[in-house]
Amino acid sequence: MPESADQTRGRRTAVPRGRARRALGAGAAAVVLASGLAACGSGDSGVPELVWYTNPDSGGQAELAARCTEAAGGRYTITTSVLPREASAQREQLVRRLAANDASIDIMSLDPPFIPEFAQAGFLAPVPEDVAERVTEDVVESAIEGSTWDDELVAVPWWANTQVLWYRTSVAEAAGLDMTQPVTWDQLITAAQDQDVLLGVQGIRAEALTVWFNALIESAGGSIIAENSTDPEQIQLGLTSEEGIRAAEVMRDISTSGQVGPALSTANEDSTATGFESDQGGFMVNYPFVYPRGLAAVEAGTLDQSVVDDYAAAVYPQVDEGVEAAPPYGGINLGVGAYSEHTDLAYEATECITTTENQAYYFVSNGNPASDTAVYDDPEVLEEFPQAPVILQSLQQAAPRPQTPYYSEVSGGLQREYHPTAAIDPEQTPQDATELIEAVLRKEQLL
Repeated sequence: MPESADQTRGRRTAVPRGRARRALGAGAAAVVLASGLAACGSGDSGVPELVWYTNPDSGGQAELAARCTEAAGGRYTITTSVLPREASAQREQLVRRLAANDASIDIMSLDPPFIPEFAQAGFLAPVPEDVAERVTEDVVESAIEGSTWDDELVAVPWWANTQVLWYRTSVAEAAGLDMTQPVTWDQLITAAQDQDVLLGVQGIRAEALTVWFNALIESAGGSIIAENSTDPEQIQLGLTSEEGIRAAEVMRDISTSGQVGPALSTANEDSTATGFESDQGGFMVNYPFVYPRGLAAVEAGTLDQSVVDDYAAAVYPQVDEGVEAAPPYGGINLGVGAYSEHTDLAYEATECITTTENQAYYFVSNGNPASDTAVYDDPEVLEEFPQAPVILQSLQQAAPRPQTPYYSEVSGGLQREYHPTAAIDPEQTPQDATELIEAVLRKEQLL
């Protein structure tokens, strides 16, 4: 991607984290959970209090806050304040507070697509050079790209999500697919039709749709934004390129294949996983949570163990045979608030949060893959996620969504014109989406 993948590739640093970095954050202690939107400051003891604004999870970030509070040895404490569940609502709340120079925001869990907007607005404290070197060592390139804006690392890579191709081993064998080799979307359509099983994708008018389309156009060799700029009127889109049209064709062909189920226009990650668990389950692109979800259903008695035993994972499908796929990249990276009174301590805390040990804990306990490649050698990770090598390969091939301060406008325009996906016209929809997004960027039209 113009100001992400292309410009940051090959910029990894060479300063190893070593044992000292891996040792940070050992142990656990109780942590005070901030109710509502806590204010940053110092407690009665005079110890600085860092407030970490987190996205909702299964308690893992609170545990990491406790671990790193203990590891700090009294230099600081970390409390957590939970943001709304929807990424757009998280962005809105943080932007409003940061626009008011709010000093209560020390650390933020940020969805990667919003990082350029925060950086361009001056909401993020500069990453110290030595910190940047340490937190990018042994980290997958997609996570570095997702933390970079204008050739500078502006956030700390943390956990890095990706989609893989989930499939039923029995179905793939019956269809004659060799899953040890990359497969294409066309092959999956044919196999799903031959076996009369579901080919699960996310067609809901939401961020999931942008994620799917971005993976398709990147896998075809193109990008949603062909030429990037901080001036919205200078941004040039790649939707009408040969690669953009090819991505639209694949999206339409899947949507009209007859194998996507009756509710594609509202299908999200959870409903797609439900279809994969059913008797019609065959193939699906989705996140790693699918595996622990299946195990939990077995434990609850709502899914037979034989179903999960039939699960397997492969790298994201290719758009064109022989052209390496570019799976989705997502996850959460850590930003330090520009108005924090303790930016030095906040960056110290982010290094603790992102140690190899803590990323392995978060992967196993909350199901969120690590950006640190060393985590994928951890025996406990491999035991809990047999698909870990596939996840790592996917992250190494992954491409971020468009990196632009105007991401909300770009993604919103795509969702409007490419939904419902079964109605996509590869010759017309890309042009319509281009015209809409350009008009929105010029402030001539509202979404």
